[in-house]
Amino acid sequence: MSMAEAKDMADETAIDPVTLTVIQNGLAQVCNEMDLAFCRAAFSPVISEAMDRSDGIYAAGDGALIAQGDLGLPVFVGTMQYGTQAVIERVTDPRPDDVVICNDPYLGGTHLMDVRFYRPFFYRGELFCWLANTGHWPDTGGMVPGGFSARATEVEQEGLRLPPVKLFKQGELDPEILAIIQSNIRISEQRIGDIKAQAAALKIGDKRLTALLDRYGAETVKAAIAQLRARSSQLMRAKIATIPDGTYEGEAFVDSDGVVDEPLRIAMRITVAGEEMTFDMSESSPPCRGPMNSVIATTRSSVYLAMKHIFPDVPLNAGTYEPLHIVDPRGTFLYAEYPRPVSGCAAEVSQRIAEAVFAALTKAIPDQLFAAPAGSSGNFALGGHDPVKGRSYVMYVISGGGYGGYAEGDGLTNGCSTIGISKSQPVEVLEQYFPVLFHEYALHEGSGGAGASRGGFGLNYALSVRRGEARASMVMDHGRTGPQGVLGGKDGGPNRVRVDFADGKSHAPAHLSKDQDIAIGPGDVVRVSTPGGGGYGAPFARDPAKVAADVARGYYSAEEAAALFGVALDEGGVVDAAATARLRGT
Repeated sequence: MSMAEAKDMADETAIDPVTLTVIQNGLAQVCNEMDLAFCRAAFSPVISEAMDRSDGIYAAGDGALIAQGDLGLPVFVGTMQYGTQAVIERVTDPRPDDVVICNDPYLGGTHLMDVRFYRPFFYRGELFCWLANTGHWPDTGGMVPGGFSARATEVEQEGLRLPPVKLFKQGELDPEILAIIQSNIRISEQRIGDIKAQAAALKIGDKRLTALLDRYGAETVKAAIAQLRARSSQLMRAKIATIPDGTYEGEAFVDSDGVVDEPLRIAMRITVAGEEMTFDMSESSPPCRGPMNSVIATTRSSVYLAMKHIFPDVPLNAGTYEPLHIVDPRGTFLYAEYPRPVSGCAAEVSQRIAEAVFAALTKAIPDQLFAAPAGSSGNFALGGHDPVKGRSYVMYVISGGGYGGYAEGDGLTNGCSTIGISKSQPVEVLEQYFPVLFHEYALHEGSGGAGASRGGFGLNYALSVRRGEARASMVMDHGRTGPQGVLGGKDGGPNRVRVDFADGKSHAPAHLSKDQDIAIGPGDVVRVSTPGGGGYGAPFARDPAKVAADVARGYYSAEEAAALFGVALDEGGVVDAAATARLRGT
């Protein structure tokens, strides 16, 4: 359904507000139940515990977003509608109980590990919409366990790439396609659990959506969908109208592409004109050799999720994005085309794009914005063989970081990444599933960027392999510079990675927080520090009592308090007013 068709339908069929709200919540509930079913049935901790997945409902005609679950990753909101469009174009004979699989990043995707399932939803013999979900598989083949190759120079090195094909044909799993998949990925015998969980979630959605249509009728639900889309567009336009007209510029940097040790620049130019916005990134760095290229679906989705962070109360559907116009950044690393490698696009580059949006709009609406968050998913993969259990494994770890300070207060500590609600898997679960031992899991003290409102703190963790041998790979970011402070605030603390070997030697990645194929054995310790959030406002404007409280909690040392915030403390940790005045020049 196009926007014009949606508007016509919305104009022609008025639905009372109560019914409209009930249907809106009913559509969201269908997605929420798919999310929960997926999480509870999935085998991999990255899905069941970290919730690195999403479920949604998409229009039959153009794949436009109708609804997404409250527990879905924001970065998948935009990409899945582009993926659904690609399926609609390529699968010409959808039938009831079919399930199409695809992970091709150039067809509305992210990276190869985000595997998408699509189920055509028929109601009384008519194709009504598509149900779709994305799940992060711990491995899809490629150069390194886990798929996060830091040095890939073409997509084939990153893993198995699947075009849209029917994995389930009228409810029956195709054994030949399954055999192809299992023959090209690691720990293949464990993937069948995730495959069945992902398909089962869509079947739950089919049942729940059928019940909703049985209750209200197909025409009423169609009209409600059209009205909800029109209202979301109207509300987003009203929000944009509160931003002063003008052109605003911001930038953000990716440390490097993992192959060439030079930063990649995202140049963001935002033009606000009345009720519409245009985003131009055409001056960004050219395509890169390494895996930090971003496919266009991810680039667009990154802008969408940034705006949803700024205006969180706008309901989520295709109408939300209609006033947002994105100039395709062809010729840059933000418009990846085959065979450019892309494993870092969704997890890292997307967050730099959002950071550039925040940096630009802080100049326009500073009271509604915030300093940059940690902006890294901290992708760490460890693959090896467990001699006790007699089987191979791939462990994938994501980690949180600090949020940026804002006008009303300090940033959140160890929050999830900008692109999603994914949380770190519990240490106890990881130690149960895999032969690893965590030695440290604590705050990255001192990493919160100084400001009138300081940034939140990142995370320190350290782990080792208990038995056997393994290979470690990581694709992280913000190792060269920390997340940006704003309005005089200081940058947050950067990401750090180090491996301390049992023989006393140490290894730090040449590309700061990107490396692959590091041989790890018992006694070797991997240490990671995630970024803290940027500071908001001048550090010397921070309330001295808050600085003293931070020092008492061990967040900063007394020396850091004096240097960063201009606050002097006596031996008892009490603010020395006279010395503080001298430090601050007041």
